[in-house]
Amino acid sequence: MSSLRSIRVRVNGIEREGQVEPRLLLVDFLREHLGLTGTHIGCDTTSCGACTVLMDGRSLKSCTAFAVQADGREITTVEGVAADGQLHPLQEAFREQHALQCGYCTPGMVMSALYLLSRNPNPTESQIRRAIAGNLCRCTGYLNIIAAVKAAALKLNTRRAAI
Repeated sequence: MSSLRSIRVRVNGIEREGQVEPRLLLVDFLREHLGLTGTHIGCDTTSCGACTVLMDGRSLKSCTAFAVQADGREITTVEGVAADGQLHPLQEAFREQHALQCGYCTPGMVMSALYLLSRNPNPTESQIRRAIAGNLCRCTGYLNIIAAVKAAALKLNTRRAAI
């Protein structure tokens, strides 16, 4: 039996604390301890990307990390992408471009695309495909997802130019 460990994590801008077993996966901490069920569990083998979050601004499949590894870190889940009741331009683009069907992969896709756009404000189709390669979608065929990321890049660049 493992002893519990205290962790403190900033999730979506809010300090959170918990007592966890050292073997508890980050995805399970987010879903079961914090109630953030937007981060999905799809495969348990790091293949599908449904559990993708940002840790300290970098893309991470949360089924590959233990909750104790997130101690002192900043985590962003799909619930933290929208601000002040307004969808993020990427989320708007997913809706406008019909980039989802069943929606199970959508949170992971959004987080992977958000990471890409944070590093590359004007990605090519090839770069988008590479960025979402770790996220599986069994419904859409990816074309509308790629179109959504392109549309979001355009929206974000237009906003930046207006500032």
